[in-house]
Amino acid sequence: MGFRDYFSGHARDYASYRPGYPDALFSWLAANSPEHNLALDCATGNGQAAVALAGHFRQVIATDASARQLAAASTSPAVTYICATAEHLPLADTSVDLVSVAQGAHWFDMPAFNQEAGRVLRRGGLLALWWYGLFTINPDIDAVIQDYYRGTLEPCWPVERDHIDTNYQALPFPYAPLDHPAFRMSADWDLDQVMGYLATWSATRLYIKEYGNDPLPALRSRLQTHWGDPTTRQTIHWPLQLRAGTKP
Repeated sequence: MGFRDYFSGHARDYASYRPGYPDALFSWLAANSPEHNLALDCATGNGQAAVALAGHFRQVIATDASARQLAAASTSPAVTYICATAEHLPLADTSVDLVSVAQGAHWFDMPAFNQEAGRVLRRGGLLALWWYGLFTINPDIDAVIQDYYRGTLEPCWPVERDHIDTNYQALPFPYAPLDHPAFRMSADWDLDQVMGYLATWSATRLYIKEYGNDPLPALRSRLQTHWGDPTTRQTIHWPLQLRAGTKP
């Protein structure tokens, strides 16, 4: 399909180790959609956003360019998965109440996607993009993670990752943004879960491919110095950012 695929090779790990989004986010999306008939979740990945949307919409279409990601996605009777790119959506004109993109718009050809989103959205339909950056736990652990993120992995991050670090400021958005409350993601994870999450990072995978060695065992040793018992659960926070607007 001509897309850069950083995640299919570890689709099942991606499904297991990605943090969940807060229920309040999906309630807000539903409250600001014109109807609750059909939602479209683009670049759905493991389907976590699509399944959550199914609690608020009668039907959810979830698309992803990776068939392997879709094969590992969560299932729901209200969710239909379709292998398709976000720039070529297999839906009729003005058929959708909500188009959502969770942690994925930075990979898109945004002008082409914005045109497609505008085509499938009904009048007053909601376009919503959300994303999250680096997590925090405590100052000592955060410093180790920052060194891994900014130091070890710096040459391996795809250029699109810069959009996360700059809060999507350079990505065009077609509608006037709506005001919204602050949303926050959190999870209680042990050290193994954190390491599983770090293994899903595209830069971690590229580092292993480019340099022929896995940086995670050394990182785990550094983290455990500050973590203590690896089975102890620590509370992890991700700052969640949202850009949403309605089609005129």
